Amino acid sequence: MLRVLLTGGGSGGHVNPAIAIADTIRQNQPDAEIAFVGVKGGKECDLVPRAGYPLYYVESQGIRRSLSLANIKALMMAITSPHSKKTKSILEDFRPDVVIGTGGYVCWPLLRAAAIAGIPTMVHESNCQPGLAVKMLQHSVDTILLNFAETEQYLQKKKKCLVVGNPLRGGFGSISKEQARQKLELSEDEMLLLCSSGSHGSATVNAAVLDMLRLLAPTRPNTRFVLSAGTKNIESAERMCREYGLDQCPNVLVKDYIYDMPLQVAAADVVITRAGAMSLSEIARMGKASVVIPSPFVADNHQLRNATAMADRNAALLVEEKDFESGALSRAVISLLDDAHKRRELQENISAFASLDANRLIYEHILAAVDKSKSKKRK
Repeated sequence: MLRVLLTGGGSGGHVNPAIAIADTIRQNQPDAEIAFVGVKGGKECDLVPRAGYPLYYVESQGIRRSLSLANIKALMMAITSPHSKKTKSILEDFRPDVVIGTGGYVCWPLLRAAAIAGIPTMVHESNCQPGLAVKMLQHSVDTILLNFAETEQYLQKKKKCLVVGNPLRGGFGSISKEQARQKLELSEDEMLLLCSSGSHGSATVNAAVLDMLRLLAPTRPNTRFVLSAGTKNIESAERMCREYGLDQCPNVLVKDYIYDMPLQVAAADVVITRAGAMSLSEIARMGKASVVIPSPFVADNHQLRNATAMADRNAALLVEEKDFESGALSRAVISLLDDAHKRRELQENISAFASLDANRLIYEHILAAVDKSKSKKRK
C-alpha cells in the first residue's frame, strides 16, 4: 500500500495542486494512505479537510525580503523546523514512501527533514521563476517537477528537473460549458462574468471590479457577475456593494471563496483572474477568454512574466493594477462581453497553454521514485 505525504500551502495556489496530486493517487490506488502537512492559519486548513484528507502541522513562516524581527524569526524557524521533534514525529508516525511538496515556505521543513531521513522526495514548481523554497530545496530533493521548461535556467540542479505541467483538480476540463450553465441555472441569453483574485483575494482588485459593476450591473441584467472577494476582504467588499447599491442587483453575487471553481469557470463567458500559474493553467485547460491582472506583490514580479507571456500570444488581455484609474479594466471587460469573435480568438489561443497530461505524468513519476527506493532497500 502506497503511503504519501503532501506538503505546500499558505495560499490556494500551493494547496490545490497538492490536492490534485492526492486525488490522482486516490483514483488510481483507492487504498493509498495520503495525508497533508501545513501550517496553522494557511488556506490548507480549510481546503484539505474539505477534500477529505488528514492534515498535520509544522512550524514555518514566509521569509520577506527585508530586515525585521518577523524575518529574523522566520529565518530561525527555517533553520530549526526541519530538525524539530514535531516535524520528525510526523515522518516517524506516518512512515511515508514518498514526500511531495508544491512550493511555498510551508513545504520547506518536511521536505528537508524527509531528504535528511533518506525518504524519496520531490517538489513541484508551478511558476516560471521558482520561489525561494524550491531554490533552497533543489539541493536536497530527488526530483524537481516543473510547469515551464524555462524554469530550469533559474536552478542549479538541472539534472533533477522534469517538465510535467501543472496538476489540476478534478472538474477542470471534465464538465462542458452547457452542463455547467445548466447546473448554475443560467438562461440561454445570459452571460457570466467570473472574477477571482486568488484564495485570499485583493482589496485593490475588489474595489476596481465593484466600481466597474456599479455601472455595468444595472445596465446589463442578462449578465451575471460573480466575484470571489477572498476571506480577508469579504466584509469590505460587501460594504462596498451596499454603498453602490449592488446588493439590490439580483445579477451580482459576491462570495468569500468559490469552492465549486471548476463549475463556475466552465460556465463563464469571461474570467477576470490573477496571473498565478495555477489560475492560468485552470483557465487554459478550460479555454476561457480572460482578463489577467498580475499581483504586484509577489517575488520577482513572476505574475507579470506569466501574464505577459500570454498577452504576447494574444491568449489573454493584460491589465495591471497601476492602470485601474484610467479605466483599463472596464474597457477590457466590455470589449470581451460585447465581442464574441474576440472571445473565441482568446479561447483558441489560451488553449495552447493547457497541460493535458500533468496529473498522469506526476503519478507515474511518483510510482517510479517509490519503486526505485524499494529496489535499493532490497539489495
